[in-house]
Formats: sequence, C-alpha cells, structure tokens
Amino acid sequence: MEEAIKKAEVLIEALPYIKRFHKKIIVIKYGGSILAEEKIRKSVLEDIVFLSFMGLRPVLVHGGGPNISGRIRAEGKKTEFVDGMRVTDEETLVVVEEELEKLNNLIVNEISELGANVLGLNGEKKKIIQVEKKETRIDLGLVGHITQINTEPILEELKVDKVVVILPMGKGQDKKAYNVNADEAASSISSALKAEKLVLLTNVKGIMRNSEDPASFISTLTTQEAEGLIESNVIQQGMIPKVKACIDALENGVKKTHIIDARTPHGLLLEIFTDTGIGTEIVR
Repeated sequence: MEEAIKKAEVLIEALPYIKRFHKKIIVIKYGGSILAEEKIRKSVLEDIVFLSFMGLRPVLVHGGGPNISGRIRAEGKKTEFVDGMRVTDEETLVVVEEELEKLNNLIVNEISELGANVLGLNGEKKKIIQVEKKETRIDLGLVGHITQINTEPILEELKVDKVVVILPMGKGQDKKAYNVNADEAASSISSALKAEKLVLLTNVKGIMRNSEDPASFISTLTTQEAEGLIESNVIQQGMIPKVKACIDALENGVKKTHIIDARTPHGLLLEIFTDTGIGTEIVR
C-alpha cells in the first residue's frame, strides 16, 4: 500500500508541470555513443513517448557520429576533425546521410512500437534546415552553418500529435546537401519553434566545476555564468558546443535549456516533471 501511495504522490508532483507544458514544444537532442546502447535508448524513447501522451510536443534531433566514424573505419578510410567538426567530402557525405537515415529509421520504428504516432524527417528535405557553407580556418568541405529553419513541415506534424524525429543535414542555396552539427541543429530548431525547453542528452551528469569531484555539480547556471566558465576553462572540450547551443537557444526565445545524463533511468521525465530535476539547467 505504501508503495502505491508513493507512486500516487509522484504523479501529483508532476501535475503542475503537465498542466504548464501541455501542448508546449520540447526539443531533445540525442546522439553519440549513448544512442547505440539499446537499454539507454529504450529508456529515453519511453520517456519521449510518455511526454507525447501527456500532451507535450516532443521533437527529437539525433546525431550519429560514432556510427559514421565506425563505417568510415570499416571502409579503410580515415576521419579528420577540425575543432570537433568532421571534414566532409562528397564520399564522406554519402556515408553521413546513409548512417543518419539508418538511425532515424531505427528510432522511428522503436517509437512506433511503443505506441506513439511518429514521423522521421531529413533536415535536408523540404529545406527544413537551410545552410551556407561553414567558413573556418581549414576547409571542412560539405559542412554547413545554419541560416534558417523552415518550421512548417515540423509544425504540421506536431499539430496532429506526432513525435517528430529529425536528422541533422541541411540544404544550401547551391542546392547541395551539407553535414550539420547536431547540437547546432537542435539549438536552431528549438529557437525557430520557440520551444519551451531544449534538452541535451549526454553521457555525463551535467556541468561540474571539477570533473573529479561529484560534489562540484552545478544544478543551475545563467548564460552569463556559463560563458564565464567557458572563458575560465571550467567547461571544456565536448561540453563547450553543448553549452554554446544552450546559450544560443536562450538568446533566441527558448525558455529553458537542460543538459542531463541519458544513462539515468527516465532522466528526461525526472528533469521535466519533478521539483528538483537531475541535470544542469541553463537559464537567461
């Protein structure tokens, strides 16, 4: 009986959040090695389906870097990165698109099996993600910088309560397809949709002042504080583009951003529907 009462109390705690976020758009970015782990993926997708049935409008943007790198290695080629971005020639772009489409189909099928209405979208199609060639100190090839998001195809599906799953590729004015960073895509899509939240799923607890000290975990940051932690090298390496994606989203109309550990069972629900949350939230 006590166990049943505890479950009821959890539901009651979630009620204000369910009411507040009803019909609101939540953009979730999911990628990296955690996407390949079936147990973690199932937990994440269950959470996304739960959000949909609770009346929220989830949009999932996924990457696929490890799958792409693995395929390139298997074909006996080398992957070159500059400042964390993959150098992408035409041959590599074919691999990028094929691997992202495989992942997109996998996610869509698994969400469908969980009982939700779902649609996969390629950001390059219908000019959803519009880009120009990214200009950097070293030529990255077919890597795009996002200039605009066409929200209409996404909103059409959200209005009929579908979960939308987007793979990060873009179309240039030159009609060419471009590889796009998934964090940047999620940030731009959340901004264009004026999303209630942008949630980045990672394989770490959140932002730490000292990666060796669990007690140094930071639960809430302002954009100004986050920028200060980047400048002082507290936030480093792979966390930098994630934090910058959050800052950009907040500066362009997204209400709140979160960085959470996808390995925590049902972490997405805990972050959205409980008073304490589990990850780092970044706010304006």
